[in-house]
Amino acid sequence: MGFKDDVRRAKALTDESRLAILLALQNGERCGCSLMELLKISQPTLSHHMKILCDSGLVICRKDGKWTNYSISPEGVESFKDMISYYTKYDNGKKCPNS
Repeated sequence: MGFKDDVRRAKALTDESRLAILLALQNGERCGCSLMELLKISQPTLSHHMKILCDSGLVICRKDGKWTNYSISPEGVESFKDMISYYTKYDNGKKCPNS
């Protein structure tokens, strides 16, 4: 993946509602209707946020009839951890070239 893909994925974490959704999903799968009720948001707003979270790979969805259930993707979380680790590697033994 490149910078553009990584930025798109990272943007999934830059909204209060999406962070609240991730917290709500920590205890397991939840129906979209329960997320709307919990966050006090409309269906179109939830759909917007869930599309971003699902596209980022952090959340997966499962259709059950007319209901959609969401859960955190363990693989997506590991991928995010790898991405963050890639950008935040730190070797405290190195000296700054300008010091």
